[in-house]
Amino acid sequence: MTHFLRSEKKPEGHKLEDLLMQLRADILHRCEIIASDTRPEALHVMANNMKVLGHLSESIALALDSTRVLDRAFGPSQAAQGGPPRIGKADAA
Repeated sequence: MTHFLRSEKKPEGHKLEDLLMQLRADILHRCEIIASDTRPEALHVMANNMKVLGHLSESIALALDSTRVLDRAFGPSQAAQGGPPRIGKADAA
């Protein structure tokens, strides 16, 4: 069973790209807070955050691409209404 993502057993779950975009927004907010802090530790954390943001942006693009592929091949997901998965086997747990 998924904890965060939408599935037939968790129709109220989220789409992966939506979670990743929300996480990216949270990290951007944190970056805004420390942007003017010039201490070495803050600069180090900001540099790490910028790398994480790059990886998140790449992950968002991949998740959106997967959604487009599934939508094109199988139509819109019915998971929000408790429908079956478009690919793979139904969640057994």
